[in-house]
Amino acid sequence: MMGINDDQRARYARNLLLPGFGEAGQERFLRARVLVIGLGGLGSPVAYYLAAAGVGVLGLLDFDVVDVSNLQRQVLHSTDRLGMSKVDSAARTLADLNPDVRLELVRERLTRENAQDFLRPYDVVVEACDNFAAKYLVNDACLALGKPFVTAGVSEWSGQALFVVPGRTACLRCVVPDEPPAPAAPFGILGAVPGVLGGLEALEALRYLAGQWTPRADGAGLLHVMDGTTMRLRTMLLPPRCGCACRVKI
Repeated sequence: MMGINDDQRARYARNLLLPGFGEAGQERFLRARVLVIGLGGLGSPVAYYLAAAGVGVLGLLDFDVVDVSNLQRQVLHSTDRLGMSKVDSAARTLADLNPDVRLELVRERLTRENAQDFLRPYDVVVEACDNFAAKYLVNDACLALGKPFVTAGVSEWSGQALFVVPGRTACLRCVVPDEPPAPAAPFGILGAVPGVLGGLEALEALRYLAGQWTPRADGAGLLHVMDGTTMRLRTMLLPPRCGCACRVKI
């Protein structure tokens, strides 16, 4: 056990007050390794909350640079960083927030050839990408590695999030077996929507790291669905799809 010091007791005081969490729970966070793939609208709140919670090693993977059109929702970045790598911009923000966290920076595009190598060293993966091709790539690599991951998607006023533990829950391909066609044109998105869904992704990752997650006996996953126009948030049971590669062990 690494133990925590007085500065950490002060920083994480509200974590330590959680029933059943305490210093042992915080030590679990400090030992954890989490990879965030995509540092845009979803990845921004995810990375903020994971860093603030005291996740020991936070991997940041993105190949893009900051554009002025990002700033309406991608709150890791700022106007003075236009043209900067999103990885470098995110690292600057998170290092200012919590110097406890060790950041591992990957300024590359995720591909079928490199995905498993990038994902392998981490305890949990957070998929925060803006396209289905990347989402399926993360889903399939995590299934192959047996790696727990969170996935989410947003559009306009709505979004969905799903936590997957290979062999224990349904996966993204249980919801949509095949990659849908890419949209013909950019779609609108209200900035607060990825804020909410990214927060849900962070919470799912943290509750797993804290030992608060337990599988359902039927192998179903929990699909969180938000409709911002009606302010309705639902959690639906997602049963495993027969024949899916996630191979749920019920």
